[in-house]
Amino acid sequence: MRLPICIPPLVFARVIGLVLLLSGGARAFGETLSFEKDIRPILKAQCFHCHGEEGEKRGQLDVRLRRFLVQGGKSGPAIVPGDPAGSHLLEMIESGEMPKEKPRLPEREIETIRRWIAAGAPTARPEPEKIGSEASFTEEERKWWSLQPIVRRDPPATSGEPHPIDAFLGARLREMNLSFAESATPEVLIRRVTFDLTGLPPSPEEIAAYTAAHAKDPTIAWNSLLDRLLASPAYGETWARHWLDVAGYADSDGFTEADTERPHAHRYRDYVIQALNEDKPFDVFIREQLAGDEIAAMERLHPDSPGAGRERYATLLAATGFLRMGPDGTATKNDVGTRNACISATVKIVGTALYGLTIGCAECHDHRYDPITQADYYRLRAVFEPGFDPSAWRVPNARLVSLQTTAAKAESAKIETEARKLDEARTVKQNEFIAEVLGKELEKRPAEIRATLRTAFETPAAKRTAAQTALLKAHPTIEKLSGGSLYLYDTTYRTKHADTLKKMADEAAAVRARKPREDFVHAFTEVARDPGAMPVTKVFHRGDPESPKEAVRPGDLSVLASFRVTGIPEDDPALSSSGRRLALARALTDGSHPLLARVLVNRVWMHHFGKGIVTSPGDFGRLGAAPSHPELLDWLAARFVDQGWSLKDLHRLILTSKAWRQSSNGSDRAASVDPDNRWLSHQNVRRLGAETIRDSLLAVSGKLNRKMGGPPVPVMFTEEGQVVIGVDTTDTAGRQTGKFIPLNGEEFRRSVYIQVRRSRQLDMFATFDAPSMTEANCEVRPLTTVSPQSLLLMNHLEMREHARHFAERLRADAAADPEKCILAAWRLAYGRPPSPAESARAREFLVAQTAFYRSNPATLERVSGPQDKEPAPAETLGLTALCHAVMSANEFLYLD
Repeated sequence: MRLPICIPPLVFARVIGLVLLLSGGARAFGETLSFEKDIRPILKAQCFHCHGEEGEKRGQLDVRLRRFLVQGGKSGPAIVPGDPAGSHLLEMIESGEMPKEKPRLPEREIETIRRWIAAGAPTARPEPEKIGSEASFTEEERKWWSLQPIVRRDPPATSGEPHPIDAFLGARLREMNLSFAESATPEVLIRRVTFDLTGLPPSPEEIAAYTAAHAKDPTIAWNSLLDRLLASPAYGETWARHWLDVAGYADSDGFTEADTERPHAHRYRDYVIQALNEDKPFDVFIREQLAGDEIAAMERLHPDSPGAGRERYATLLAATGFLRMGPDGTATKNDVGTRNACISATVKIVGTALYGLTIGCAECHDHRYDPITQADYYRLRAVFEPGFDPSAWRVPNARLVSLQTTAAKAESAKIETEARKLDEARTVKQNEFIAEVLGKELEKRPAEIRATLRTAFETPAAKRTAAQTALLKAHPTIEKLSGGSLYLYDTTYRTKHADTLKKMADEAAAVRARKPREDFVHAFTEVARDPGAMPVTKVFHRGDPESPKEAVRPGDLSVLASFRVTGIPEDDPALSSSGRRLALARALTDGSHPLLARVLVNRVWMHHFGKGIVTSPGDFGRLGAAPSHPELLDWLAARFVDQGWSLKDLHRLILTSKAWRQSSNGSDRAASVDPDNRWLSHQNVRRLGAETIRDSLLAVSGKLNRKMGGPPVPVMFTEEGQVVIGVDTTDTAGRQTGKFIPLNGEEFRRSVYIQVRRSRQLDMFATFDAPSMTEANCEVRPLTTVSPQSLLLMNHLEMREHARHFAERLRADAAADPEKCILAAWRLAYGRPPSPAESARAREFLVAQTAFYRSNPATLERVSGPQDKEPAPAETLGLTALCHAVMSANEFLYLD
């Protein structure tokens, strides 16, 4: 009989920890470590900056090659192959002395270095004789999965699933001894898909119609439902919000505390909504955003183009707002650093949105983890440099493009001439009045100083002598006399000079009001230049714009040069602009670029499943997550391109899969072997986004205003410092005036139309993880569960106002019948009737609250505007309290 081996708990824990530690290292035991694959990435991230990069060799040590480590520096050899204990590099790393001014390396990385040295410090291949630009990255780094061509594979036949998505997912589930969950109920599915596609809850009538159709033919009912939702204008509004996150959309410039407004940025937001509703092919969508102005020039479009041509011109220019979304503080701080920050933000947006890479990390040096050189960063920047042109910078307002026609401009000029004649007449009359009042004021002064006073007054302020200035200060009623202060003298002299001048100013304003409206576009354009006069882009030493080095030509990432052309023409002779952006846009959307299609389909997948196949949608590089299903990602990307880049077709494909329509109830085995649901054996429970929560509150309360497009709904600070929807009526000193300007229902519009003021984010948006866009863009929203969310739902005045509107709707629709109100509340908020137990508890709560308010009368509060003076009926207050509770429940906030 074999006795069991007894291991003390502490020893056992250390053994397990060591096993876990080593299994999490770069390579498992039994596999050969190499400098190129396992060691160089660690040293590159932590040590190259001081030991080898840009000629920097502290302690005379270069760590970029294995033989340099053996050669060593001032302290002797850095490593002794086969002898970890005798290797100075390992000693310094283990002690935490290196890397300097950085945290100690993770134990798994230290262990990887120790094992590599112990194995003799092998390399994967002979090292280069010298390090040049061609040796900046190893073969392993260049072979990173996302930088390889998309591979078109057939779905696996082994899973037995007819739907291609289910075939890929099912094959992996079989390997894990897992299977898909059962299908969700019709009631759950219509709520889930309606939120997914429109960002709004389905109405009780829509739920009833779908469940009835589903009972007859589930497939026809489902396809018809998808067709209806994809055709809804709300679809474009919801999916535009996803794209606007990535584009960094904001209605203000940010960067400085001034946070100046962008009154015309909304045209880009409206362009995105319209493009998505029209299912504009995504390759066209990308090209228009990168080079809409150059496309317009190719098509010879301009404001005077007839018919649809003028509208297309405006659309193409609005699309380029994508390149104007980054923070731009040059309206208030126009220096070299602020200009450079604006360009850097734009490159970051392009990199994360279209490449899915942190290209911005190569601004100061070669990328520490991905095969992107510093020169690559500036090659990409050179594509956009002619539009920014730092040496001839245009502040934000100077970049606005007028859409006014030549005829309208001529008409405006004619009207302006007429108005100026009235201005001139007013100026003459004003001078007459000033002279009249001056004469009367001088008559009050001693005769001997009148002439001197008159001369001092009539002398321009900048040319007055000290004596004249002092004399006028001694006679303030003369010193302060001006056109703007004449009203102060009207009472004294019983005149009506101010009224006369106001009437004349009003006449001029009335004339100017006849001018044709002039619309502007917040666009990205280039100033026409002579051939060969394009701005030169240079690499900045350590990213410092004050330290330019060698010039670079525009181009794509050089790592892609092994299978595609990466150069970009510097100057297209067919265009008045450089043509660089159009060339890049065409290259990105030619169907063979390895990144764009992968990045786009992954983002769509993320919004349907709660997380992407790559869970770091803005980083497909080494620091990002590996794809859970790489073959599926490539298949989706290839199909997306082959099917004409149709986003709506991609939605239909995903939403008809068993994987998406399955229940969120996972099995016990799934919880054990796949707790994060990486393999999708059930659907993920998802919380609604911040904007969707607000829109849902408006929808169920019956207040939602479906108006589309146009200028944003403004936001303001309250006296308490909260940000709410409303017109800012503070004075020039920033003080609240107490004035209230009604918005006439605009305050109930969808959240995508609420002003995105970087320094003024609505409390609900901030609390529920909406981006403030203080950074360049938002690659993926965080998902938090924190106490302020519950506190906001329970206590915020906005929630109480939503509850009030919900109660008013229920009382109107259900004739104030408590039973009917409870039933309607559950159907509207949750898409289902209440259970008998829920009904009973709701009745008890309603009775108790109504009784409380009979004994404690209260008014119903409003977020802004005049407050009610009389107490509200106790029945209304009681029902409002119930509606508040219903709207604050998890079932309202989450999707099964």
